[in-house]
Amino acid sequence: MTACIHRSCTQVLEFESNHNYTKFCRSDYPDQLSCKPISNITTTHKHQEHDTEEEEDLWLKMKDEAKSDVDQEPILSSYYFSLILSHSSLESALANHIAMKLSNSSLPSATLYDLFMGVLTEDQEIVKAVKDDLKAVKERDPACISYVHCFLNFKGFLACQSHRIAHNLWLQDRKILALLIQNRVSEVFALDIHPGARIGSGVMLDHATGVVIGETAVIGNNVSILHNVTLGGTGKSGGDRHPKIGDGVLIGAGTCVLGNIRIGDGAKIGAGSVVLKDVPARTTAVGNPAKLVGGKQNPVKLDKIPSFTMDHVQHVNGWSDYVI
Repeated sequence: MTACIHRSCTQVLEFESNHNYTKFCRSDYPDQLSCKPISNITTTHKHQEHDTEEEEDLWLKMKDEAKSDVDQEPILSSYYFSLILSHSSLESALANHIAMKLSNSSLPSATLYDLFMGVLTEDQEIVKAVKDDLKAVKERDPACISYVHCFLNFKGFLACQSHRIAHNLWLQDRKILALLIQNRVSEVFALDIHPGARIGSGVMLDHATGVVIGETAVIGNNVSILHNVTLGGTGKSGGDRHPKIGDGVLIGAGTCVLGNIRIGDGAKIGAGSVVLKDVPARTTAVGNPAKLVGGKQNPVKLDKIPSFTMDHVQHVNGWSDYVI
């Protein structure tokens, strides 16, 4: 297995029959990884309040998690080495991982790596959003066991980061490349995000299968969206035609939000709803067509940010007298 798609490097894996660990040796990059057992390699953390230090700690934490995983499953040593441990930065690892995922026989991973790495190096706002997204998934999804687990395996996270790169290219008028990335994301991850859509940071696309986000859609910060959600238009008319999602919004599975409407900050949309009109901030809308819990004149107000709590049933249970 090639350890790195963007450079030539040597790798020797030594499995010791009398020990439950793997050793790594890289003769041409000895400074990056030693020949000690993975569990014995320690990383120095400097816990400081400054945001930059905290962001650097996240990458170091991911590398520590990767080493721990290799200790538990030595057969994955090459996998973790090529995707995490051989990289000096989160940007490099992310560019490499997405490039490997989206490449095919006519679209080499090395070409994609160079493209993605260039975007990530030039636009540090994307890198900050990537870290915010990692933290969001780890904090909100009980199925996420570690940051590195999300980074390697959660397709909603990977699709969102691919979109961030495509959106950067879209804004540079490199629309052919941006649309190509959109197409490959759709084929590989089974969700479709137009590169023109604007997405904030701290976003979680949970499960993500079947998510569709239109060209003029806008998603705020700290939003949680589940699978089979559509942020779509209402016809074939052009222009600004897609929903605007405020900060802290939670959108349940199977929901359709259609048209150039506004979902206010801290609102919650119940699973399976069809939303065709504006939803006020801190309210809950559910049903087909969606109605406000508590009624339009006096809707029940949420006292917590739903995208953080991930509570899909608060106030929804009393919405109707339907009983199974």
